[in-house]
Amino acid sequence: MRIVVKVGTHAIANKAGKPDHAALKRLVAQLSALRKAGHEVFFVSSGAVAAGIEALGLKARPADVNDVQMCAAVGQARFIYEYERLFAEHGVKIGQILLTHYDFEDHHRAQNVKKSLDHLVRCGIVPVINENDVVADEELKGKTFGDNDWMSYLIARLVKADTLVLLTTVDGLLDAKGRRIPRVDSFRNIAKLVRAGEKGSLSKGGMDSKLRAVKASVGAGIDTFIANGRKRVLESLLGGKSVGTFFPGAAL
Repeated sequence: MRIVVKVGTHAIANKAGKPDHAALKRLVAQLSALRKAGHEVFFVSSGAVAAGIEALGLKARPADVNDVQMCAAVGQARFIYEYERLFAEHGVKIGQILLTHYDFEDHHRAQNVKKSLDHLVRCGIVPVINENDVVADEELKGKTFGDNDWMSYLIARLVKADTLVLLTTVDGLLDAKGRRIPRVDSFRNIAKLVRAGEKGSLSKGGMDSKLRAVKASVGAGIDTFIANGRKRVLESLLGGKSVGTFFPGAAL
């Protein structure tokens, strides 16, 4: 099975943006178990800008594009070092892939990305994928990925994944009373059923961003989940247990 797992900033970093070692270790153990079970795993991870914010002693995500790019450059090194060390404890090798919208908009570039990703997973390497915030131009409205939610869908579609999992800090899609919605088979009137999402000061996503990616993903026939990245949920999700929110592929 081909699985794309995306984790949001706040699921793997503390409030200051510093990588949360316990959360990272728990997540890496799950991803390593999936790969050792024979699955092809593509890992999309946010958190570089947040780690840079903490490393540079800033109190919040900066508004200036150059400052955001600086945070990304500093923070990406921190996160990839943590991932390399933690995956190595499980005997798993990783490869870093940094992408922008232009890598998907141009057919030739997109096919090169696909070939690279296919080769990595077939060689037993877990790709760690993130938006290339160091060179991405955030001033162009609509040209950012929304905390990697949309990019995770683009990756899943590109590599013809069977499953996409979006990990966040809540137990899935919540209704107006804060209760988890186990399964969604239709997107009709969904805005009236769910609690509006909020993004944190360290990230640029939110539940609205996730639902946009989910709708596109299930429309492409990909089974999709939203679940709590601060819990050990991946094996349960893929084992058919009711954790998180399940959106079956081709849901309307």
